[in-house]
Amino acid sequence: MNLHEYQAKALFKQYGIPTPAGEVAASAEDAVQAARALGGGQWVIKAQVHAGGRGKAGGVKLAHTPAEAGELAGRMLGMHIQTYQTGGRALPVNTVLVAEASDIAAELYLSVLIDRSRRRISFVGSAAGGVDIEQVAAATPEKIFTIAIDPTAGLQGFQCRRLGFALGLNEAQIKQLTRMMGGLYRLFVERDLALIEVNPLVIAAPGGDLLALDAKINVDDNALYRQADIAALRDESQEDPAELEAGRHGLNYITLDGDIACMVNGAGLAMATMDEIQRQGGRPANFLDVGGGANAARVAEAFKIILGAAQVKAILVNIFGGIVRCDLVAEGIVAAVREVHVKVPVIVRLEGTNVEAGYRLLEASSLAIITAPDLERGARLAVEAARGANTATA
Repeated sequence: MNLHEYQAKALFKQYGIPTPAGEVAASAEDAVQAARALGGGQWVIKAQVHAGGRGKAGGVKLAHTPAEAGELAGRMLGMHIQTYQTGGRALPVNTVLVAEASDIAAELYLSVLIDRSRRRISFVGSAAGGVDIEQVAAATPEKIFTIAIDPTAGLQGFQCRRLGFALGLNEAQIKQLTRMMGGLYRLFVERDLALIEVNPLVIAAPGGDLLALDAKINVDDNALYRQADIAALRDESQEDPAELEAGRHGLNYITLDGDIACMVNGAGLAMATMDEIQRQGGRPANFLDVGGGANAARVAEAFKIILGAAQVKAILVNIFGGIVRCDLVAEGIVAAVREVHVKVPVIVRLEGTNVEAGYRLLEASSLAIITAPDLERGARLAVEAARGANTATA
């Protein structure tokens, strides 16, 4: 689950991480009042959406008077922002953050994440901070520095100093960085986070103090049951409607940009299914794990969700009957195809408990369901069906 910048900064404040003063506003009038309450001569108006790159999309503006702050906020509120991080969707702007403007001497990058290859929480830093950090990592990876934290020892002072030296900070700034990293580490562990990103972490002028100018937080969904206060911050307007609906039915679903929908039980099998579709020259339209307890109702809901994507030209169902029996899954598929009135080719591959009975049910249904003896054949049939549909509509 992602948080808005203003929500992330509120958590930063609880953990002693310095950020510019700011107030959230849901109307132009609120923005005027926020600017007046903050004081000063300049304010940054920042659209609150779950994506980076807002500035290039018109979501970050500088105001010089409270009236201008209200005017800029009024323009942003209600607009939709699409960036390279929104997955092709345009996200609605329902609130803006009115923050004190800061004079910047330099921009750095700092993040905390789980490095699964090392099985460690790691800090990632760079002296080349700013909105184009992804390009920095791709073109000049030597500018990216990583510090892995031993979970038994926790974050150590020498690690903070090592990163501070790598970022080119002076002695006073390294002390500030050490305190900041300590707060970020405690926040990450205590609040069950998956990612914290500060981009940019700025050296403010003229004093040279470190300041978290932006804040991005991603929370581990599996831990939300024990983070009720954070779960309450969820903004469903920023989420993919299909993924949101799938979550309500206990389905693990992620929208992709292909035209072959996948319905699989088990995350590993789902990944293998998408890989095989790619290997056969096709493109998966989604990741969908219906789980081990797949039944007729769940399968029907899965069909409804994947058919909501207009680009879907074929459906590949790949089920391993371990916990669930293949004949029960087949009954669910038949019921779902009839209920949802599926109009695209459906290719089904079953394996496991009662697989023969499952295939007999599919064949006796008189529905246009294509069965496949193995995943390779199933993926090939799905790719051929999708290509045929694309040729017919061209």
